[in-house]
Amino acid sequence: MLHTIPAPSLPSVPIATHPRTGRSLVTNAEFDTLAAFCADEYGLERCVADRVVDQALALVFVMGTSGEGASMAPSERVDPGWHTLILHTGWYAEWCERSFGYFLHHQPNGKVRTRGLMVDVVDRIRAAGFEVDERLWGTAADCNPPACCGDGDGC
Repeated sequence: MLHTIPAPSLPSVPIATHPRTGRSLVTNAEFDTLAAFCADEYGLERCVADRVVDQALALVFVMGTSGEGASMAPSERVDPGWHTLILHTGWYAEWCERSFGYFLHHQPNGKVRTRGLMVDVVDRIRAAGFEVDERLWGTAADCNPPACCGDGDGC
């Protein structure tokens, strides 16, 4: 008769999984260059520009890797971040190629930035594992300006 010895069971250890950031897609030096440019070019406080560029990187990455960019759009607050990426054309082209294998063009299509569209975009970014700053997408449940809407010191 063959006896099997049960394998010891390992204790269940919860593994903390944190959403990734758009910032994590680039080097610190690249992020600093982009965020500083965004702040200067669009007259944003640096802490707001950091958030804008972070969200733009996540958005563009999801657009590029999903192949569904035509049905997505940045919010009005995130759009300067995407423009910042594009204005660094050589870097942006190389980053697109490395990240998803092709150059993702910015093709404004006149979409009305409805709350429904922004909720859909936010859901796609979150589903891809990224942190979402709801304040920049117009999807925050209760925004009490200026503390949480990017206009004050609520950075």
